[in-house]
Amino acid sequence: MPTRRLRRIRRRRLVTSSLAALTAAVCIGVIGVERSPATPVTSDAEPVAASDPVGPPQDDFASAFAYSLAHPTAVPSGANDFACRPGAAHPRPVVLVHGTMENRYDNWAALAPRLKEAGYCVFALNHGGTSGPLLGTDDMADSARRLADFVDRVRAATGAAKVDLVGHSQGGMMPRYYIKNLGGAASVDKLVALTPSNHGTTFSGLGLLALAIPGGTAVLGSGCTACSQQLIGSDFLRDLNAGAETDPGVTYTVITTRYDEVVTPYTSAYLDAAPNVTNVKLQEVCPAEFVDHVGINYNDLATRLVLNALDPAHAERPTC
Repeated sequence: MPTRRLRRIRRRRLVTSSLAALTAAVCIGVIGVERSPATPVTSDAEPVAASDPVGPPQDDFASAFAYSLAHPTAVPSGANDFACRPGAAHPRPVVLVHGTMENRYDNWAALAPRLKEAGYCVFALNHGGTSGPLLGTDDMADSARRLADFVDRVRAATGAAKVDLVGHSQGGMMPRYYIKNLGGAASVDKLVALTPSNHGTTFSGLGLLALAIPGGTAVLGSGCTACSQQLIGSDFLRDLNAGAETDPGVTYTVITTRYDEVVTPYTSAYLDAAPNVTNVKLQEVCPAEFVDHVGINYNDLATRLVLNALDPAHAERPTC
């Protein structure tokens, strides 16, 4: 049996042994969050600042998260150069949107420099909180408004009429609120979503996310509005998915893995079939790929699929 598969099986057993005790705490935390008012976006929540440190490229989420603990406002290498001007080959800037209990650095410390090397102007924001590395927990409607402001700033700085968005988990779903409700369809050409929570997840999925990220259990239990909004059947998702799930002027690509233990079932990531929608599972491309939810941003196959989705005219055949 491949070594990676053995490690995955051991990890699943460890998570399963802790999940039963965690589920009750998750339920209590989520119920409490449903009654809590939305956290407002405050004036001190500016998504970028000149003093923010630029962190080094990383090969895995754990290393990137450890760096973000010491540098909670870090920017991934290659991102947030507001002097960047898109060239003819890649005329649209790429805006990276992180997931729940994550941040712009630990999500994108690998992909941002890859995109920069490929010739893109790359930008990444923090949302869903104002401090610390565990962000993406506030009301997603507020996060969508922050995304809208950030996209406007990117467009003004670069002169681009539209941007492309690449998001992970919540960051692949929440931009659909911006596109649908905040006029984002006029400013977005493509949305590429890695393991997005488009139709929600289960209590166990949120619990596994909390276990996978140090400090996540405390955040989940103390208050995470975005967590409750991502539960299957939530009011937020019901409203978001009412009517057409996509805008005909935007191209959508959803990239999933059957080993996603956070967005459960993994098929809930898929968008309804439409001419402008591509749903792809990594295992349909490479059957022996075992990457999970948290690791997908650092996966070579997923990175190649992102690059192909952003520039289909120059797509390259993925290698397994």
